[in-house]
Amino acid sequence: MTWDEMWALMRPATVETFQMVGVSTVFTVLLGLPLGVLLVLTSKGGALQNQPVNKVLGAIVNLARSLPFIILMIALISFTRWLTGNSLGWQAATVPLTVGAIPFFARLVETNVREVDRGLVEAVQAMGGGTWTLVRKTFVPEALPGIVASVTTTVIALIGYSAMAGTVGGGGLGDLAYRYGYLRFETAFMWIIVAEIALIVTAVQLAGDYLVRRLADRGHGGGRTRLLRLPGAATADEDLVAS
Repeated sequence: MTWDEMWALMRPATVETFQMVGVSTVFTVLLGLPLGVLLVLTSKGGALQNQPVNKVLGAIVNLARSLPFIILMIALISFTRWLTGNSLGWQAATVPLTVGAIPFFARLVETNVREVDRGLVEAVQAMGGGTWTLVRKTFVPEALPGIVASVTTTVIALIGYSAMAGTVGGGGLGDLAYRYGYLRFETAFMWIIVAEIALIVTAVQLAGDYLVRRLADRGHGGGRTRLLRLPGAATADEDLVAS
């Protein structure tokens, strides 16, 4: 197989992989971020402490995380077909990718949020900040570098999952490596695809690390600055929190 023939196959497969991972990442963050924060809020000592709800959410997250991705894909075929109208292609693959990544990302977010300074949380509550204020001006801003690092980790995991999805008709580079590298014994082509996936993963990791460093350089205490704008907060309290 010539390079031109390889490139003609790799170009659309690469686009499919980006589409698959991109769409899955967006929905994973949109659903996994609030789930991770909710796990913290409903835990013991949280602003919305509710042990039964916390235990149910935790059990669901743990169960979803324990399922191997290939089994999850098979189990969700009917749901995927109902949702997207098809069980093959990159659009269909985004469904199990998202379902599999949400609990993974939610646990990472939970860990990041738990690392927020407890004294800062208590200061916000003492100044009259409600749950939404606590989340918007303390949890998310203070945990932002960690959350970005978690997004990076999740994207890399999704790239690996997308390659696995390709073996069962999910499209993308994984599908190409399986059909040509394994079924047609184009070993050299398969290793070129592996190298491309490795380059994509490296680029994502470097971009994520750079963004985390930028956020850290701007001050991990960005949330503390936002606290100065809490309505009704006294000047003395503001100075105390900002210090």
